[in-house]
Amino acid sequence: MAEDSGSSPIIIKKIKKGGGGHHGGAWKVAYADFVTAMMALFIVLWILGQSKDVKDAVAGYFKDPVGFSSKKGKNILDGKQGGIVDMGQGANKPGTAEEEALKEKEKKALDAIGEKIVQEMASTPELSDLMDQISVQLVDEGLRIELMESVNDVFFEVGTSQLKPKMVKILKKIGAKLSTMPNRIVVEGHTDARPYGFGNQLGYTNYELSADRANSARRALAAGGLQESHFDQVRGYADKRLKDPKDPFSVVNRRISIIVKYSGKNE
Repeated sequence: MAEDSGSSPIIIKKIKKGGGGHHGGAWKVAYADFVTAMMALFIVLWILGQSKDVKDAVAGYFKDPVGFSSKKGKNILDGKQGGIVDMGQGANKPGTAEEEALKEKEKKALDAIGEKIVQEMASTPELSDLMDQISVQLVDEGLRIELMESVNDVFFEVGTSQLKPKMVKILKKIGAKLSTMPNRIVVEGHTDARPYGFGNQLGYTNYELSADRANSARRALAAGGLQESHFDQVRGYADKRLKDPKDPFSVVNRRISIIVKYSGKNE
């Protein structure tokens, strides 16, 4: 009995071996990676088989997914109107043949209205001598009409934004012509590089003068029949957009610019 009580108890450990379905989850991660890779491959193959419009739309989504998906346009999956991809104005993507044709048509319309303005100025006796001070040309933003001062003819009273009668007449005629167009209008005021030194208005600079002159021109255009809703912006550039950069003090730098914007530039 003494021998039995002094001996250590015998402990038997039983180890359970797991079955085939319980040996770990590493295979699940590998399988998920494989499925993801296959899905990506199928998407790439699908995109490669699509038209250029769809490819551009998908590329646009990945560049800006939040802003891109919030716009209205053409659904890249079924070609119907939806809220997935912005295809530009209407159902046409910018750059398509149809949109290019519309833009070309608008260019011709703006060019035609510019020619009418020039012809009317030339046929008005008291304005015909100012033809070398009027520039009309198509630019990236639209049709630009520039009225430049000369040594002999200035459009504003010295150092002020008060229009001279001849300039009022010109702007009214331009306003009447532009009132037939649906396009938005921008009016810009420009000065030469001479610092503003007329009067004693503290803090009044060429920026204020150019902006005030642009607003005076806007009011004259409106008096000619151009609705206030047509105006998009009034800009005062001072001497930061010189017509003749080689001569910052040249009188041609003192001018009013009227821009008839392309329809696609109205936003």
